[in-house]
Amino acid sequence: MINRAAILLKYKKPAIDWINSANPFPQRGKVTLDEVNEERTIYLIRDEDADTPDITSKWVRLNFKLLFESELYNWYVDDSLWPKKRTYKMFQEWFDVECHTVIEDLVGGQILDDDMQEVAHATSQ
Repeated sequence: MINRAAILLKYKKPAIDWINSANPFPQRGKVTLDEVNEERTIYLIRDEDADTPDITSKWVRLNFKLLFESELYNWYVDDSLWPKKRTYKMFQEWFDVECHTVIEDLVGGQILDDDMQEVAHATSQ
């Protein structure tokens, strides 16, 4: 077991409505709630930030902007398509937050950030 907890965001209808309305390529079709929630980003946090539901809620409230922008970026890198006023209330309307506190590493060995590895590899050539 590793010393991390995991936060997952489950999309709600207002988020799906935004994804479909902001889509710069509407000819590709609309996404559904089920499709979007099939594959989700897992955010690892310190295990002590998940000790209790209260502590986790406080962590989410303090970090909702980071989570929100990460999700928006995963859909559209052009931030001009993003909602301008992103509040905690809006975040709560768009996402349910799941927290998982038991994380098992069945691979072992070093955990690498693929993005950081690519940067390191590119600078060493």
